[in-house]
Amino acid sequence: MKILFVSPFDFTNPGGVNEHILHLDAQFRRLGHETRILTPRALGEDESDDGHFIKLGTAVPIPANGSTARITLSPFVSGKVKELLQREQFDIIHLHEPLAPALPLLVLLHSQTVNVGTFHAARSYHLAYLYAKPFLGYFFNKLHGRIAVSPAALDFVSRYFPAHYELIPNGIDVTRFHPNVPPIATYDRPTILFVGRYNESRKGLKYLIEAMALVRREFPTCQLVVVGPGDPERYRRLIERVNVAEHVHFVGPVSADERPRYYTACDVFCAPATGRESFGIVLLEAMACGRPVVASDIRGYRFVVRHGVEGLLVERKNPEALALALVHLLADPALRHRLGQAGRARAEQFAWPVIAQQTLEYYERVRARVAPRLVRAAQRWTAGLPAFLRGPFDGEQS
Repeated sequence: MKILFVSPFDFTNPGGVNEHILHLDAQFRRLGHETRILTPRALGEDESDDGHFIKLGTAVPIPANGSTARITLSPFVSGKVKELLQREQFDIIHLHEPLAPALPLLVLLHSQTVNVGTFHAARSYHLAYLYAKPFLGYFFNKLHGRIAVSPAALDFVSRYFPAHYELIPNGIDVTRFHPNVPPIATYDRPTILFVGRYNESRKGLKYLIEAMALVRREFPTCQLVVVGPGDPERYRRLIERVNVAEHVHFVGPVSADERPRYYTACDVFCAPATGRESFGIVLLEAMACGRPVVASDIRGYRFVVRHGVEGLLVERKNPEALALALVHLLADPALRHRLGQAGRARAEQFAWPVIAQQTLEYYERVRARVAPRLVRAAQRWTAGLPAFLRGPFDGEQS
């Protein structure tokens, strides 16, 4: 098949959606499919097409879901999108966050082939979905297949756009994340690991720092290693107040090759997020490396980690509950080993070859269902668009 992946997000900044696309892309190419990736260009980049990546529209930073999304808002690449689709004649267009501005919407506007959308996000509400639903409904109805990466993501999007959604989760590279990866260091004291963009309050690092003060009562030499982008000064006062300055170490961002080595160096991995997590890739990374997990009991995490099987789930925003679970695991090596082994087995169910095969099988089911009526449906949909949508988007502005 000839497949186009569409991301609303700039690929020069790391993120779960773009990693998902890259892994599917690599698996599909390995199986002999022809793939392209359409994405916005970063500030300072030129529009380009290297035969694999196509970059159209300039990405700008927009606050979203407690983070920052770098997306393009310009409709003026519409003509170039239309020309691309007419020239390439893709069999499948797979859009990730398909209702995000502006590239996914422009692709849906002009697509005359099978459109599949994957919904990744989970949050408590979405003002754009709520107030722009009549407008977005046009584009949602052009999706022939709909995927959610977790029950949390499914519940969120179906609240605004009820439909059938196929549940196909995020994946993990079980060859890169593995218990036999050499650790970054051999620590001589109990070590808890946090991985994530810790400046985002939803990641819950402050609750883990508060928990460390309680963990130290039982394990005085215990340390917390924090990996990921952020500003440590944001937590300096808290660290001094709870007296853990000698026990919290900020590493900063690390390379993709180094990240597994931090997991295998720790005794316990902790993810104290407060919410708005649809899945939790870091949980899978830790589990694939054979490490037990302590995580907040939130919907997105519950789908990945089963309490008492691969890890311990605790009440969110509760330092005492975090500390109790961490102490329980640090005090019981046999339990850590059992949970770690179960985590590795669980992670193998999410291996990217498995996820890619599920996705391809879903493509085939969708194609078989919609192919006979695809052209007629596309013509009816375009004819029914309001004039203000048909006119401006068909221009050739750049």
